[in-house]
Amino acid sequence: VDLSEVLFIATANEVSGIPKPLLDRMELIEVSSYTENEKFHIAKEHLVEKQKSKNGIKKEQLTITDSALKDIIRLYTREAGVRSLERTIGKLCRKAAREIFKDSEAAVKVTKTNLKTYLGNPKYSPEKKNDRAEVGIVRGLAWTSVGGETLPIEVQVMDNGSGKITVTGSLGDVMKESAQLAITYVRVHAEEYGIDPERLKKCDLHIHAPEGAVPKDGPSAGVTLTTALVSCLSGIPVRGDVAMTGEITLHGNVLPIGGLREKSMAAYREGMKTVLIPKDNVPDLYEVDDEVKKNLTFLPMSDLAQVLNAALLKPKSVSARHPHPAKKAKPVEAAIPPTPEKPKPGAVC
Repeated sequence: VDLSEVLFIATANEVSGIPKPLLDRMELIEVSSYTENEKFHIAKEHLVEKQKSKNGIKKEQLTITDSALKDIIRLYTREAGVRSLERTIGKLCRKAAREIFKDSEAAVKVTKTNLKTYLGNPKYSPEKKNDRAEVGIVRGLAWTSVGGETLPIEVQVMDNGSGKITVTGSLGDVMKESAQLAITYVRVHAEEYGIDPERLKKCDLHIHAPEGAVPKDGPSAGVTLTTALVSCLSGIPVRGDVAMTGEITLHGNVLPIGGLREKSMAAYREGMKTVLIPKDNVPDLYEVDDEVKKNLTFLPMSDLAQVLNAALLKPKSVSARHPHPAKKAKPVEAAIPPTPEKPKPGAVC
């Protein structure tokens, strides 16, 4: 067998674990997950009719409202594709078919109100908007195998300790390194945010990502971890309507990330108003759904000073506590590129 003609195909949810020499020799094809809006239209225009036909239900015998379809997507399925969504719709159709079999003249209408009758209790709880400004809690954005999700990071400080740092929440090696970078940045810039360097040496820090049973890793949590640390140690609350994503360097520069389309959809789904993104990811906003861009303000960040200036809700009394005020970050303008125009008929692309 001539091995030069053999083609190996493999799939992966995360490329960070692939050795660099091997990754350099691979042809990488990225397939993004469906957004919630795309799943809704796929279900409404294709999957519902397919499952009706498969279960012997006429078009007029079963109606599934738009609100019910959206709840199926949000509360009963959570995936990158639509396989589970189709199976769930099929389950609903089979239960409806049983009612129709008992009375051939019956017309079943599934709504948001009676959806539980057909599918039981929801498998996933709806994401709740965190609209309160809190100290030490920051909403980060993560890309997982089921699409974009919000990832809250919590930090707690305990005085009179030994300088111990505890990281919990099933964080992978990459995120643990991001936590170390965040701690180093805070130590260097402590006085700028009214943090006592001596206290920082002695206190114990506990960094936690809720839902510890779910493994979390990836190079996009640096800005979230740093913001949570600064907020906790300085006592300055973080805006509750802000979500963020981005990795950092040792000197505080913000690095680009992947999966911006899915992450922005997660922020929109949870009711966030502002999303902080790396400046180098601004071109990726063309791929973000129009509905999301209309409802979110994207602020491009080039360094951590800008991130903290945008995320921290500084009360007027805080400046009096700061012996060394933080450096003024450069003003940031929202980045929302226009939707590319569709080519006119006959135009050459």
